[in-house]
Amino acid sequence: MNLDLTWRLLKGGGRKGLLGVWLTLGAVAVSTALLLFAVAANLAFDARAERGAWRNPVPAAKDAAAKDAVAVEASRFDYVRDRAITVVDLAALRPDVAPPPGLPRFPKPGETWLSPALAELARELPPAELGDRYPRPAGVLGDEALVYPGELVAVVGHAPDAPAMTAERSDDWIVGKPPVRVASLAGTPSEDAEAYKVLAVIASVLMVVPLLVFGGAAARLTVARRDRRLAALRLVGATPGQVVRMTVAEAVLVALAGALVGAVAFALAVPLLTLIEIQGGAWFAGDLFPGLAVLAGVLVAVPLLVGLSAVAGLRRVVVSPLGVAKRETPPGMRFVRVLALLAVLAAFPMLTQGTSVAIVAVALGLAFLCLNLAGPWVVGLIGRITAGTARTPARLLAGRRLVDDPRSAWRTVSGVALTGFVAGFLGLLSPGAFAGDDGPPRLRVLAPAGQAEQVAGQARERLAAAKVPAVVTVVKRTVVAAPSGPLDAAAMDRARTALAGLVPGRTPTTEADERGFGDQLLADVRVGTIVVLSVSFLVAIASAGITAASSVLDRRQTYGLLRLAGTPLEVLDRARRAETLIPLGVMGGGAILVGAFCATPFMIGGVSVAGVVTLVVCVVLGFAGVIGAGALSRPLLRSVTADPAPRPD
Repeated sequence: MNLDLTWRLLKGGGRKGLLGVWLTLGAVAVSTALLLFAVAANLAFDARAERGAWRNPVPAAKDAAAKDAVAVEASRFDYVRDRAITVVDLAALRPDVAPPPGLPRFPKPGETWLSPALAELARELPPAELGDRYPRPAGVLGDEALVYPGELVAVVGHAPDAPAMTAERSDDWIVGKPPVRVASLAGTPSEDAEAYKVLAVIASVLMVVPLLVFGGAAARLTVARRDRRLAALRLVGATPGQVVRMTVAEAVLVALAGALVGAVAFALAVPLLTLIEIQGGAWFAGDLFPGLAVLAGVLVAVPLLVGLSAVAGLRRVVVSPLGVAKRETPPGMRFVRVLALLAVLAAFPMLTQGTSVAIVAVALGLAFLCLNLAGPWVVGLIGRITAGTARTPARLLAGRRLVDDPRSAWRTVSGVALTGFVAGFLGLLSPGAFAGDDGPPRLRVLAPAGQAEQVAGQARERLAAAKVPAVVTVVKRTVVAAPSGPLDAAAMDRARTALAGLVPGRTPTTEADERGFGDQLLADVRVGTIVVLSVSFLVAIASAGITAASSVLDRRQTYGLLRLAGTPLEVLDRARRAETLIPLGVMGGGAILVGAFCATPFMIGGVSVAGVVTLVVCVVLGFAGVIGAGALSRPLLRSVTADPAPRPD
C-alpha cells in the first residue's frame, strides 16, 4: 500500500513534480559516477603498486640467506630520449626458480626481456642509440610485469658471480637498488608507489566528502514540496511510521535508479579516464574498473545514504505537521555548529604533525564536514544582515528567504564553497619546479675506488669509437663525460649506449636524470590537482544547477502569489540571484581561507606562482559556473509564475 500510495503521490505532482524526481535522480547519478571514480583511483594505484612490487626485492633473512635465497636481484634506471627505462638485473641461485611476473621462464645469463614499448623503440632507433645496450633480446614482457601500458622495462639475466651482481651500487632508491639475495620475487611496493598511494588517499578525501554531502543533499531536493505533502497526510491520519516508509520508498527507489545510471556513466567514461597520465603513463582499463564487491557496495551505500538523509529531514513533519502546512519559519540553528568547525581547525595542526596518512585523511574529512555543518548557520546570519540592511525589494526578498530556509540556500552554494576549500588547500600546495641545470648535459658514473682514471680512459675510447666528441674528466671518484660536439637527443643516446656497462651495475646519468623522479612527482601533483578540481567543479556546478531548479519548484506557489500581487518577474529573478551570490561570496571566501589554513602544515618552501594562479582561476570559474547554472533555471521561474493556481500536491 505504501509503495502504491507513494507512486500515486509522485504522479499527482504533475509534470513539475516529476521534474523534481528527475533532478534527484540526476544528482545521485553524478554523485555515484564520481564516487566510483574516486574509489577506482585508489584501487588502480594499489594495482600498480602490486604489479611493480617484484622489482623492489625483499632480502632473505640474514640467518638463513644461504639456504633460503633463490635469486639475486638488483634494479637501476637507464634513459633513452629522456624517458626512463627500468632495468632489473636477475641471477638465479637455483635451477627451479619461479620467473618474475610476465615472463614464461627465468632469464638466462646474457638474455634480455624487453617490454613491448621498449622492444618497439629498439627496433625504431639505430642500434647505436639503444639496441646495443641490450644485445640478446629473448622475448617480450607481458602486461603483468608492467606498471602501466607503454612502460619501458628491461629484465637482464646474469650469472650469480657476474660483476653486475656483485659490484658496489648506490642504495639511493631514486638511482636504483643494490643486489640482494631474495627468498622470492614477490617483493613489496616501492617507495614511489607508496608515495602515490598516499597522494591518492588525500585526493580521494578531497573528492569524496563533497560527493557525500552532495549525495545527501540530493535526498532533500524539492524538500518543501515533500514536507507539505507528507504533512497533509499526517493531518488526515497517516501514522509517523507510514510517513517514514513512504519517504524511504520514494528516496531509495529514485536513488537506486540514479546510482545505476551513474554506474553506467562511469563504465562508459573509463576509456577516457585511462588516458590520464600519472606516474609516468596511462592506465590499464582493468585497473580502473572496480570489482563486483566494490560496485555492489557503492550501489547499496548511495541509496542508503540518500534514504537516511531523507528520513533525517522528516522531524518537522512528524513532530509538527500543522506548522509545516502553515509554512512557519523553523527555529534557528545553534552556534555549536560553528564551534565544532573552530575546534577542528584549532586541533588540525596537531593532528597532522608526525602522524599517519589515515589520521591526516580523517582530519581533512572532519574539516570538510564541519565546514558543511557550519554553512547553514552562517547563511542564516548572512540572511539576517542582508534583510536588515536591504534598500531594494530584491535584496529584502533574498534576505528573508535566507532567514526562512538557510539549509536550502546552503545546498545551492555548498558545492562551490567546498570546492573553494579544495582550491585553497591545493592552491598553497601546488608545487613549482626544481631548479634545473642550465649548462650542457654531462653524463656521470661513479667508478670503483682507485679505478677512476682507468674508467675515464675506457670512457674516452668508447666515446671515440662511437664518434661522439666529448671531454672526459674525473671529479673525485666520478667520471664525467661532457659531449663537446653538436648535441641532440640522438647524440646523447649514442653516448649513453657507448658508456653502458662501463661500470658494472651502474648507469651513466645526467643531473636531469637524477631529478627525474622529483620532476615527475611534481608534474603528477599538478595533474592530480587539475583532476581533483575538475571533479569538484563538476560537483559544484551540478549541485548549483540542480538545487537552483529544485528551489524554484519548492517555492512555485510563493513565486506565483508574489507575481499575482504585482511583483515584477525581474525583481523575483534578481532576488533569486542575490540569495545565491551573497552567501556564495562570503562562504566561498571563507572556505578558501579554511582550506589554505589546513594546507599550511604541509607546505614546503614558499607559495608557488602556479598555486596562486590555480586558486584565482578556481574562484573565477566557480562564480561563473554557479551564475551560469543558476541562469538555466530562469525559464523554469517564468513557467511557474505563469500559472500560479494551487496544485493537488
